[in-house]
Amino acid sequence: MAIRTTNGRGRLFDSVLDTIGDTPVIRVNNLGPDHVTMYVKAEAFNPAASVKDRLAVNIIEAAEREGKIKPGQTVVEATSGNTGIGLAMVCAAKGYPLVVTMADSFSVERRRLMRILGAKVVLTPRTEKGTGMYNKAVELAEKHGWFLARQFETAANADIHEATTAREILGDFAGKRLDYFVTGYGTGGTLTGVGRVLRNERPEVKFILSEPANAALVSSGTKQERGADGSPAASHPAFEPHPIQGWTPDFIPLVLQEALDKGFYDELIPVPGPEGVAWARKLAQKEGIFTGISGGSTFAVAMRIAEKAAPGSVILAMLPDTGERYLTTPLFEGIPEDMDEEERQISLSTPGYHMP
Repeated sequence: MAIRTTNGRGRLFDSVLDTIGDTPVIRVNNLGPDHVTMYVKAEAFNPAASVKDRLAVNIIEAAEREGKIKPGQTVVEATSGNTGIGLAMVCAAKGYPLVVTMADSFSVERRRLMRILGAKVVLTPRTEKGTGMYNKAVELAEKHGWFLARQFETAANADIHEATTAREILGDFAGKRLDYFVTGYGTGGTLTGVGRVLRNERPEVKFILSEPANAALVSSGTKQERGADGSPAASHPAFEPHPIQGWTPDFIPLVLQEALDKGFYDELIPVPGPEGVAWARKLAQKEGIFTGISGGSTFAVAMRIAEKAAPGSVILAMLPDTGERYLTTPLFEGIPEDMDEEERQISLSTPGYHMP
């Protein structure tokens, strides 16, 4: 086997923001059934390591194009973490102060990542759920005249997935078979943006949507109460706390509502959080693909589809982020810091230095 070589990207980048997108589609070689071909789109290859980098840059640049944000104006947003991390990167590069509101139930490493990127993180009680951190962001924006990013309602969210994510999928699968596209939802931007394009240009692709089994808001059939601007008027009655961070706040976002209204999914398959954890671990240990609980949950659903799919089917699953921002979550439960007995015996098998 010849040594691997690289030639660079053929360009020099003016900003870290220019490296967002063009994430790789990677074949799954060891986990999928033999009768299908499985791929994942690994959004951890974005510079701040999640799919939310896309909407973060477009929210700010759309506001700049439309004159809705002033130089040096503070940006504020409610986020479970990935959008906040993406916004912190974008704001650092562009010189905007950022304040993030986040429920205190989300992983500590997410707070620290935002803070090292220069953001301020205001924690809200977990008992108030996603609507609590959302309402706090609105209050702060109104009180201080800050720019509210509004990831759950802004057109800039789905628009960037229409312009980039969908086009990347079309390019990568040009002239190739693609039968299923599998995704969960946080804001719904990925499903809506990709759906706009693939429904027209690759109508044979079936869209599979997932959500947490114990927070199955869409599956419930209960409509979301909204304010006049599309914002959530109340917590959705079907919501319960779940371990799939980044998925399914306690309301159905307006961005997702477009996909629901236009029928941008063919099947809805809820997934339990522990199943997502299990498949995230399997992806890491059997494929070397490191993703978070949301990615593991998406892949869990893709595996269900794979088992019943026709021979030769091709399945693409979205992996929203990296597993490194789940270090204090159930994903790493039981993963020891110290040597286990097998590791200790390996150390003792030679006379060199070993831990007692």
